[in-house]
Amino acid sequence: MSTTSSFGENALLVTENQVDPDTKTPAAPRRKVKRSTWQTVIWFIALTAITLVVLYPLVWLFFSTFKPNSEFGNSIAIFPENPTFDNYIKVSEGIAGIPMWRFFANSLIIAVGSVIGTVLSSALAAYAFARIQFKGLGILFAAMIGTLLLPFHVVIIPQYILFNNLGLVDTFWPLLLPKFLATEAFFVFLLVQFMRQMPRDMDEAARIDGAGHVRIFWSIILPLIKPALITCAIFAFIWAWNDFLGPLLYLTSPENYPLPIALRLYNDQTSSSDYGATVTASFVALLPVLLFFLVFQRFLVDGVATQGLKG
Repeated sequence: MSTTSSFGENALLVTENQVDPDTKTPAAPRRKVKRSTWQTVIWFIALTAITLVVLYPLVWLFFSTFKPNSEFGNSIAIFPENPTFDNYIKVSEGIAGIPMWRFFANSLIIAVGSVIGTVLSSALAAYAFARIQFKGLGILFAAMIGTLLLPFHVVIIPQYILFNNLGLVDTFWPLLLPKFLATEAFFVFLLVQFMRQMPRDMDEAARIDGAGHVRIFWSIILPLIKPALITCAIFAFIWAWNDFLGPLLYLTSPENYPLPIALRLYNDQTSSSDYGATVTASFVALLPVLLFFLVFQRFLVDGVATQGLKG
């Protein structure tokens, strides 16, 4: 008993006699903040309620995939009264003579190509802005940031005329080629801010060893900006997968449609719409985005924060 009491007094004495290394004055003793049980319960109930509100549309979408068409518009219940798998069978068979896997493959080609092009081109452009000094750097960087204020609808007609003259309409090239030209200013700006926080001593040491810009970019910069690159990949994949306007403009053949355009085929204004198949196809189209986010979500916070390295 005495040993325990002596140890507690010594521990308290050490805590009270701690010195602040900056001011060289005794630091104030640390107090343990205890949260009462009822506060914990309130926080738990509030967070649970918010989670249910956020997840309700996804849960409703999932259970609606088992509803027959007769229940849409007649019942607002979240659970189906007569569950059926017919909607999944219809979706797997496709529509307009085109199997669903074809639409899925088209979306995957566009999304993966957009991710590769966006990440590579944005990283190269960001390296030039962040690590290379050249004339007109400030003007070009300001012009690049200014494109963020330019709506996509302003460049629709010029881009369409350009790709039409090149004979690229009704192909995936109008949707993929701009991604390889660093046209996404948001991702370039994100990577520039990340690279600027890295110490330049690494670049100078690499140049002393004979490394050029290509070696520095590939061996030093890219491994250190991995969180930011994954963040860019997540957003690029989601935006390309959910893009509706771009494929609607450039793709005219149904066999080239991605999933967002294919969903429109299930709703015909001149006849009855198949709501069950529409909801099921929407849920199937949502799964890749959800899985992609869950796999890489641990990198998202680090990339958005862009803390980088402190020199």
